[in-house]
Amino acid sequence: MSRGPWAEPEGPSLSASTPSASQMQARVAVVGAGPAGLYATQVLAARGAHVALFNRDIKPGGLAEYGIFPTKHKMKDGLRKQFRQILASPHVEYFGNVTVGRKGDLRLDELRGLGCDAVLVTVGAQGTKWLGLPGEDLTGVHHAKDLVYHYNRLPPFAARTYAIGRRVAIVGVGNVMLDIAHWLVRHLHVDEVVAVARRGPAEVKFDKGEMEYVARNLDVAALDVEIERVRPAMEALGQDVAAARAFILAAMAKAPEPNSATRFRLEFLASPVRIVGEAGRVIGLQVEDTMLVQGSNDVQAHGTGCRRVIPCDSVVFAVGDSVDPDLGLALRRNAFAVHPEPRYPIEGVSYEALDPDTSAPLDNVFVAGWARSPSMGLVGMARKDGNQGAFALVQALATRPVQDAGKGWAELHARLERTGKPVVGTAQWNELERLEHAEAERLGRDEFKFATNDEMLAALNLNTRESR
Repeated sequence: MSRGPWAEPEGPSLSASTPSASQMQARVAVVGAGPAGLYATQVLAARGAHVALFNRDIKPGGLAEYGIFPTKHKMKDGLRKQFRQILASPHVEYFGNVTVGRKGDLRLDELRGLGCDAVLVTVGAQGTKWLGLPGEDLTGVHHAKDLVYHYNRLPPFAARTYAIGRRVAIVGVGNVMLDIAHWLVRHLHVDEVVAVARRGPAEVKFDKGEMEYVARNLDVAALDVEIERVRPAMEALGQDVAAARAFILAAMAKAPEPNSATRFRLEFLASPVRIVGEAGRVIGLQVEDTMLVQGSNDVQAHGTGCRRVIPCDSVVFAVGDSVDPDLGLALRRNAFAVHPEPRYPIEGVSYEALDPDTSAPLDNVFVAGWARSPSMGLVGMARKDGNQGAFALVQALATRPVQDAGKGWAELHARLERTGKPVVGTAQWNELERLEHAEAERLGRDEFKFATNDEMLAALNLNTRESR
């Protein structure tokens, strides 16, 4: 049987020396309720830990709720079923609508004083990665993450308006690019979508399954012209031109019939250098032609100095993500920094947060999922990394005494009460799902989502704090 995207990848198992559920009574804060955080919570609860799961959003799920294309109902329903089972554990308490960070409802360093023996950060890549190009402030320039959140109805993105023109350039050639192209081609029916890649056809990062949704809109004649243009650069590196072309076209066999006249094309060996504007709006993307060079680990693109403009009236950056520095952990590139010499490695990987002041591991603070490695794979990879982060944390807790678990989360509840902010628990989330399902049935839709947090809280009668 094939493995779905929510299936658990092969990962480590806990050894006989790891504490059993009856031995470990620690209280652990998991910050972030996407797939990495939820599956990590499952591991921790199974070992007997009492888990407080914090989520800045009202609904749990993260990438699984707000990152998977909205028409993939079977996939989303399968994940939600698993999440319900995880949150139903008596060892787990869910705190939705709670932000952890320097400017949040709770500070990360507060959690230890509120009874937590350890903290696992799985917040995902909540920041936005830009290239820092001139013209990024023009009307019509967007980050892919914002658009994904918009069409997946994540507050506050659901209620925002995004200026999308008729000709859209997407920077990047991964699965996120194809998600955006899917939306533009099959839902907005724009005139043209062009995906811009710094490297060549052999370096595309998308999956055939994601390409299927837009494959019938691909301008194959233009693709062939483009491949002939870059053929000398590919052959100079010994790349198989025919195989690269065949991979791009492999999605045609199972692709649905087109529902728009949108022209979709790919443009290779083009590195964005500036967004061209007029009267404050996008009119083109200036690129520098590149050449392929074999690096020590992969093929790299080096600029040639030759520049040209791709006409377009919108530009979308699908170039990866970054973490939010306001959380309060040390940063390394676009992720939270981990100690290079971990005491509790899993498969050789460090999950121990770095203390920037001492250069030592931050005591009992761990990071996993996209918090550790932004844009790393899909739900299955996030699950594996969350599990492994939890395994590392369990090993650490086995080496030291834990606080009195019998105290429960009384101090935490009291601290949140003082914020005066509604906190959404598991029961409220279940009720919210019921209400949205009922509204979808009333409207004759496959799915309905409230567009704002205020609407969700009002539906739950949580405009003022109520018992969880």
